[in-house]
Amino acid sequence: MNSLVLLLKGIGIGMANVIPGVSGGTLAVVFNIYDAFVNAITLNVKKLWANRKFLVPLLAGMALGVLLFSKLVSVLYGHFPVQTNCFFTGLVLGSIPLIFSYARSIPSGKTGSVPFVISLVLCALAGFAVLLFFSQLEGSVDRTSAAHSILPPLSAALAFRIFIAGVFGAVVMIVPGISGSLIMLIMGVYTIVITSIPALFSPQTFTHALLLLLPNGIGVLLGLLSGARMISFFLKKIPNHTYAVILGLLGGSAVTIFPGAKALETVPAMLSCLVCLCGGAALAYFSSRSEKS
Repeated sequence: MNSLVLLLKGIGIGMANVIPGVSGGTLAVVFNIYDAFVNAITLNVKKLWANRKFLVPLLAGMALGVLLFSKLVSVLYGHFPVQTNCFFTGLVLGSIPLIFSYARSIPSGKTGSVPFVISLVLCALAGFAVLLFFSQLEGSVDRTSAAHSILPPLSAALAFRIFIAGVFGAVVMIVPGISGSLIMLIMGVYTIVITSIPALFSPQTFTHALLLLLPNGIGVLLGLLSGARMISFFLKKIPNHTYAVILGLLGGSAVTIFPGAKALETVPAMLSCLVCLCGGAALAYFSSRSEKS
């Protein structure tokens, strides 16, 4: 795959990881690189080196997405929240046909049996239910406090909490549909992390911000390694059921991200949301078709 394309996809995933309630794992599915990503993240140095042409531009893009677009994403959600959510909803909907084809087309001796089909449906429903549960958690936390926060004093206890939140956030981030940023928000460190990122660009706050971000970065790295290994195991052992769960997670994501009645309040709002929804769906659908072919 072209390095520039991977870099751009990484930027998109990094942007998504900044937003509580939006999943970077979902965009990895949308971009049709999810399998390759979870299989490439490993403690095996030889395997990492063999996948360097894939991992280096992708991870660089993710870092750029977080560093450069954290403010842009906040602005989009601040001024165009409904349209932005419609675009993300379209991305999710456009990727569902690809995942559905994966869930039912992987060779298996039991794909035609009724119990096997029922088990796939149950897995999809389980994934859908998990997303509804996380959407309830999302509604109970505050997304807006980061804009007016200052950097807190560094302490060993705070560094450990930031580290643990990074581990859990990264593990969850790999699961499509579940937001790693939301987990960090629930654990009380999202505001600190999102405030520290722009502080890196100021000489006065660079050192303080770096010391706050380092524990989170180390935690995220460990979480990615452990989470990717777990997902890779399931994809190898029970691929049909794993894709069925992912399908349910994506369906739940579409329901929770879509702004609902807010998109239908006025005719201009409805038209702009329809354009964003269709644009996102078309982008995901046709890019996934081209990658698959």
